[in-house]
Amino acid sequence: MSGSPLIGARAAHPLYGELRQVTPHAAVLLADNPSPMTLDGTNTWLLKALDAESYVVVDPGPLDGAHLERIASFGPVSEILLTHGHPDHSDGAREFAELVKAPVRALDPTFTYGSEGLRDGDVITSSGLELRVLGTPGHTSDSLCFVIDGEAVLTGDTVLGRGTTIVAHPDGRLGDYFESLKLLADLPEHTAVLPGHGPELADAGEAARMYLAHRTQRLEQVRNAVEALGGAPTPREVVEVVYADVDRVLWPAAEWSVRAQLEYLRGGY
Repeated sequence: MSGSPLIGARAAHPLYGELRQVTPHAAVLLADNPSPMTLDGTNTWLLKALDAESYVVVDPGPLDGAHLERIASFGPVSEILLTHGHPDHSDGAREFAELVKAPVRALDPTFTYGSEGLRDGDVITSSGLELRVLGTPGHTSDSLCFVIDGEAVLTGDTVLGRGTTIVAHPDGRLGDYFESLKLLADLPEHTAVLPGHGPELADAGEAARMYLAHRTQRLEQVRNAVEALGGAPTPREVVEVVYADVDRVLWPAAEWSVRAQLEYLRGGY
């Protein structure tokens, strides 16, 4: 699988190869890797204060030489951060690090290169900014968000700009995901969402609360399907009932979430 599974549709006119300023301190470059799993493609975020000379780059994206060269063309890079290790976010990180002579930092030490790793509560001071690290497991166990206080939160695949994300069982766990969404729901009002896929959103708290409502509704649907199917259905059988209105190309991704939901209902968190 070339990227992390995400549920949604491709935008009519995505912008590839063009750096787009989104907030005073964050610009996005869209990787040309669209698919049913990655929406329009992976958002690579370039962060810096207005008077800073270098960028912090979040999620260099896939191993696509043209995309990595384009990121590098916008100026020096101080650090490279990963929201999580799925390949559509991380595969290009090592090559990009060597290209721009900057370290890679992540929660999972597998992806850390040339520097120390990251953990919940860390504060990164770089390129004239302070970024607060939030541990937000659920989509994956190594998922992180990065908060630019008073402005925005970079959410990776924890909250998307369109559609919903999966809980990538067994690495991702639904109980963890509920707690991470509650954490994001408590961010100050009007904290923008800068997601790993899809367009930016105006309010992280509102988006997180919508995700919580959706997950709660899906969990109830799964519970009802289990009962209707005799109490011990396979995840695929549950998908066929609960996700009957979803394009079948996305059913394998939905099955990951159903496995996580079944585990949660069994008390496995």
